[in-house]
Amino acid sequence: QVQLVESGGGLVQPGGSLRLSCAASRSIFSIYVMGWYRQAPGKQRELVAAITRGANTPYADSVKGRFTISRDNAKNTVYLQMNSLKPEDTAVYYCNAKFPLEPAYWGQGIQVTVSS
Repeated sequence: QVQLVESGGGLVQPGGSLRLSCAASRSIFSIYVMGWYRQAPGKQRELVAAITRGANTPYADSVKGRFTISRDNAKNTVYLQMNSLKPEDTAVYYCNAKFPLEPAYWGQGIQVTVSS
């Protein structure tokens, strides 16, 4: 079992920045992939960004050039730096982790609201 705890969300004005953190309850050194998803009201959950064991970092087209995902193995934490935020980025953001031979784990979700 792994617990994922997200932090860093909140209310920000358009054009602003936030950094989300996802802290895992055990080492992420061997993780297969870890990522961020989001779900806006009335929409399906979508992948925002991910980071793989091999350090590949796929991004949704809508966030390319604005968001950056990174990981700190020593802190068992993955980050999502979000710049130039837009109102359409408003959603609940979820952390996801996939270890080899285990089911995927999800965080509880954190609200990000972009509004003036």
